[in-house]
Amino acid sequence: MSKSEKRQFTLYVGRLDGNADSKYLQLFALLDKMKQYDEEEILNNRIVKKQQLSNLKAHLYKQILISLRLSPAHQNIRIQIREQLDFATVLYQKGLYQQSLKLLEKAKHMAIENEEKNVAYEIVELEKVIETQYITRSMSTRAEELSLEAETLSRQNMMTSKLSNLSLQLYGKMLKMGYVRSDAEKQKIEVYFKEHLPEYDIKELGFREKLWLYKAYLWYSFLIQDFLSCYRYASRFVELFEEQPKMIERNPVFYLKGNHYLLESLFYLRHHTHFKEVLERLEVRLNETDFPKSDNLATLEFLYLYSNKLNLKFLVGDFSTHDGLIEEITKKLKVLGSKLDAHHVMVFYYKIASLYFGNGENKKCIGYLEKIINNKSLKMREDLMCFARILNLVAHYEAGMDYHLESLLRSTYKFLIKMNDLHEVQKEMIKFLRNLGEIFPGELKSEFKKLRKRLEVYEDDPYERRAFLYLDILSWLDSRIENRPVAQIIKEKSALLIR
Repeated sequence: MSKSEKRQFTLYVGRLDGNADSKYLQLFALLDKMKQYDEEEILNNRIVKKQQLSNLKAHLYKQILISLRLSPAHQNIRIQIREQLDFATVLYQKGLYQQSLKLLEKAKHMAIENEEKNVAYEIVELEKVIETQYITRSMSTRAEELSLEAETLSRQNMMTSKLSNLSLQLYGKMLKMGYVRSDAEKQKIEVYFKEHLPEYDIKELGFREKLWLYKAYLWYSFLIQDFLSCYRYASRFVELFEEQPKMIERNPVFYLKGNHYLLESLFYLRHHTHFKEVLERLEVRLNETDFPKSDNLATLEFLYLYSNKLNLKFLVGDFSTHDGLIEEITKKLKVLGSKLDAHHVMVFYYKIASLYFGNGENKKCIGYLEKIINNKSLKMREDLMCFARILNLVAHYEAGMDYHLESLLRSTYKFLIKMNDLHEVQKEMIKFLRNLGEIFPGELKSEFKKLRKRLEVYEDDPYERRAFLYLDILSWLDSRIENRPVAQIIKEKSALLIR
């Protein structure tokens, strides 16, 4: 809770008779002073007995939520509509039917205008209940109007439900199996998508239905690695908000995610210029005074902005580490780290490690990679863990830390052979690294050339090319063969693509 929210809670409790010295307020004051939760200290203060502590914490939690709900900062449109529905329900229960219907009509228009069609349907259902008890002169036409409204909203909500379910199921498949790795897997996803995509007429879809439609197509496109299609639907996703700016204020999380999807697709397509334009436009929009503010949004803004700032550096081959970006990220991670899941934190570490590697700062690179490798409790995507270990080996080799190389080779090899469905790029790297200790120094350049020749055939392979985004092994090999810094190689490649 912020300072203002804590102050509001104290005032809220003080307004309730007999609560000035309540036990839950005493508990709140004690918890506020603690840096870390300590149940023993609570019991030593004799606020409550151990058997009653659980109930007291639950009551405090409920009162905090009520206080937060009353805060103007949390009075979003959804809460306002729900509040009107609650007031109308109270009036209905008091037998004040006409007053209740007036409130419901106002709340219904507000809900439909703001694409809150689930609650709009609830409102219509309550209107139908009241109309059956409060007979108006226009009841014959009123009944028809309400039936038509209920039918339309029900159909729209059903479409949204089917599309959001499909989007969620595709996202689940992404987490479980990752990107498709063969034509057979791609065909399975295509069949699944076609079977579960409901029939629709794009002209009849509202903002909310289109949002879920584009999101379903986005996850489908990511799964089958059709990044051009990802870009197409991510663009439509963002355009929905640009066409209806008021929806940015009402759905800021979706707006942020849409821009992130757009940047991610541009990163995979290697479109440097457009990527930079989208990122700069997003940062300007987030800094505008009318953009919504909340703790959740602050976390998402950091995640999407800074992750893509790192991606931009990789796209243009800028591996400089003294521009303050890494320091800014690590500082914000300390503040927001508890609000980010461990996977996203580790992705930041991998990108920072890659930046140090590209700049030739191999020991710093190793330091960040060890944070990933040593995290035994973390269950994360195997591909990131795999490339973290491979990059760790390469960084040790580059740093001349040969005394660690043999044991690292063994542990890395053991980890990699346990992985399911290794990419061909990963298999080639395993073979090379396993034999690295047996190669004489004078033969290294020749072996690097052989490895590059074996790997370059996968650079344009639809199921293998993503591996090169995690670790630009071809550029590293070029740097070893040509005896030039890897950052220089990547920058030259980027310059050619920009032209």
